[in-house]
Amino acid sequence: MTTSAPTGTAARSAVHSAAGRRLGAAEPRQEGPADLRLVPPALAAWGAAALALGAPGGAAVTGVALCLLGAAVSLVLARGRGGIRCGGIRRGGIRGGGRTAAAMTLVCAAAGGGVAAAHAADLHRGPLPAAARQYAHVTAEVAVTGDPRLVRPRVRGSEQPAGTVMLRAEALRVTTADGTVTATRSPVLVLVRGTDSAAGPPAGWLDLLPSTRLRLQARLLPPRDDGAGGRDVAAVLRVSAGGPPTVTAGPTAVQRTAGELRSGLREASDGLPRDARALLPGLVVGDTSRIPPDLDAAFRAVDMLHLLAVSGANLAILLVLLIGPPDRAVRAERRGMAPRLGMSLRTTAVAGALLTLAFVVVCRPEPSVLRAAACGLITIVAIGTGRRRSLLPALAAAVLLLVLYDPWLARDFGFILSVLATGSLLTVAPRWSEALRRRRVPGRLAEALAAAAAAQAVCAPVVAVLAAHVSLVAIPCNMLAEFLVAPATVLGFAALVTAPLAPPLAEALAWSAGWPTGAVAAIARAGASLPGAEIDWPGSWTGALLLAALTAAAVLAARRLVRHRWLCAACAVLLALAVLRPVPLIRPLTGWPPPGWRLAVCDVGQGDALALAAGEGAAVVVDAGPDPETADRCLRALGVTAVPLLVLTHFHADHVAGLPGVLRGRAVGAIQTTDRNEPAGQAAAVRREAARARVPVIGAGPGERRRIGDLSWEVLWPRRPPPPGPPSPSGEDANDASVTLLVRAAGLTVLLPGDLEPPAQRGLLEAHPDLPAVDVLKVAHHGSAHQDPALLERLSPRVALVSCGEDNPYGHPSPKVLAGLRDSGSAVLRTDTHGSLAVTADGTVVASG
Repeated sequence: MTTSAPTGTAARSAVHSAAGRRLGAAEPRQEGPADLRLVPPALAAWGAAALALGAPGGAAVTGVALCLLGAAVSLVLARGRGGIRCGGIRRGGIRGGGRTAAAMTLVCAAAGGGVAAAHAADLHRGPLPAAARQYAHVTAEVAVTGDPRLVRPRVRGSEQPAGTVMLRAEALRVTTADGTVTATRSPVLVLVRGTDSAAGPPAGWLDLLPSTRLRLQARLLPPRDDGAGGRDVAAVLRVSAGGPPTVTAGPTAVQRTAGELRSGLREASDGLPRDARALLPGLVVGDTSRIPPDLDAAFRAVDMLHLLAVSGANLAILLVLLIGPPDRAVRAERRGMAPRLGMSLRTTAVAGALLTLAFVVVCRPEPSVLRAAACGLITIVAIGTGRRRSLLPALAAAVLLLVLYDPWLARDFGFILSVLATGSLLTVAPRWSEALRRRRVPGRLAEALAAAAAAQAVCAPVVAVLAAHVSLVAIPCNMLAEFLVAPATVLGFAALVTAPLAPPLAEALAWSAGWPTGAVAAIARAGASLPGAEIDWPGSWTGALLLAALTAAAVLAARRLVRHRWLCAACAVLLALAVLRPVPLIRPLTGWPPPGWRLAVCDVGQGDALALAAGEGAAVVVDAGPDPETADRCLRALGVTAVPLLVLTHFHADHVAGLPGVLRGRAVGAIQTTDRNEPAGQAAAVRREAARARVPVIGAGPGERRRIGDLSWEVLWPRRPPPPGPPSPSGEDANDASVTLLVRAAGLTVLLPGDLEPPAQRGLLEAHPDLPAVDVLKVAHHGSAHQDPALLERLSPRVALVSCGEDNPYGHPSPKVLAGLRDSGSAVLRTDTHGSLAVTADGTVVASG
């Protein structure tokens, strides 16, 4: 006899009773189990696409065929063992359903791998790949497909390299040197390098909008591996920026309108303070063109860069403003602007779809934007059809559709982080939030803390691969910023929309948005300024797996620790100590900095940066090195919060490019430097940075003497006026104009000669025939072979310190010079092998490495 399921009132009563709540299944907030059916197909397509992009064509085709074969076998088995009805129940139905699901997963994997293989093979078609392997010179007509962005290479040597504008485009027509013209549709990467670092980025290139057509005279280069084993362009076009770009056709009306809206937001925010002015366009539309390097570094240190990459959070804020909270979007008691304007569900869905499409156009189709838009459109369809919304299936469907549309997203780190963060907010964060509420944490605070912790726990391993660091302050910084991002985004978008219509109103809205925006920047800077804000971590997938394992272990341990308040308090204190790193407590563990240090040579790579102790928390700094981050990190480790005087021996980039790091969060009395302004561009950059920080710049004259406590010094060089002759455009004579100091600190005598070359070293010896022997010598010019033997013999240092970078291309330091110093009885230490170096009052040298 067949049994039938309960119907009518009995069925509703059974469901109501099974719900376990007073309102039973009718309660609006009650949620059923997560719908995970789309997750395996999405992950299969994603993984297959990632593998196929880096695999040979034959292997990719074989993999696709095997997936299809496996799917066919699974379907045959599912149909053959569909089960026999017995008592109204089909036996084997669950097993058959599992095989059907496996078949669909394999079909999606085959689709992902096949599409990816086709995209990868498409890059090898056309004339560009072969011409790129020959480094041919061509004339190319291209259509811009992405926003240009400025990339500043790392400092190498004396010159600050000119910035390079990088943009993605599609090659439409290529003319080779022999006059052959070929039509094509190949994705390319265009690199436009400026000719002068002082002149800024190449004129006109950063203003290009997507869909603009250009004619380029370029040299072709083979594409470099993207770091994940795949290449997504057919060739690289290197262009020398002799002037503005040659535009053959302007952008489309849609792109022109989007560009005008973004430009209007920038103009509306012009009157804001520096950080808010730079950050507001980044928060709203991902426009990071104004973000200064130091603010960018602060966001990196606290893992808040996702705020500058427009993501689903931005779109979610706008959609919530329109349709209200997600759990009420399809109900009669829904909130948001739509019901207040009398809009029906279907009209709301259409408005939401239009808003989503406009969001993509204005914010540009970046991976995170595409993922957010796909989720939003799927959700809007659910609203329009009156069906209940489910975000996890929406995320899985978005991943599946986007990977099939653009398989290169499968290897894009931005896309990976975006999906991981969203998935953690949908799965992990609600559970953690509920656990915090059970422990009497206020609801809104519990949600913010759980969201920040979940996103950080899931994304940290991937971030470690990219940045080779782990942030210890990311969770509190992101949690605090979360409360400010929504008002900044809403007000910023309002300013963007009103800018073309009512500029004064847009400026007022931007001014209002500037308050929360400035607070977000202040949070990032405050977090990054903490001594233990970040710790170094292996930037590899092995390091990522190790971090993931440690994170999982910490989460499991936390479930037990929360039951013991004293253990929780102890862990909190240990974390605070790790972040704050108070010198009296950290020094016994690390030995750095040593007690009573008088001179410290910072390990800043190929460059110079030194500190002379001038009292509690104060130091006279000599040179700033090539990188702001390393200079700032060294001074923070030394506990330097005040710099009465910063001496820049000369204007070469490896001595001055780190100036923003020295100025960051420190009171600097004055900057003293040479009178020879070479290279002119870098000299001007130093003065601009000093003016921005309101620090006076003064010259150094021979014979000048200064004292701070038991620290005193005399300027021995350069001569005044500078040596005759026209300035060298490349700054070749700047070395011999280095400010040279004879320092006395607590009984130690130290000579700091900058980068003096042998002619100036001989001049120094002639100008100061009574030059004494010294305890410590900072070897000139990173220990290069260009040293005057007579000066070294006169100085006869007990300790010789060399500041140089590991594996630098100049061969510094010279083995011959080091051997000569050792033969004369000097103890030689170098930053590339010993790390930062510190000399104590008794002449002992301590290395941080």
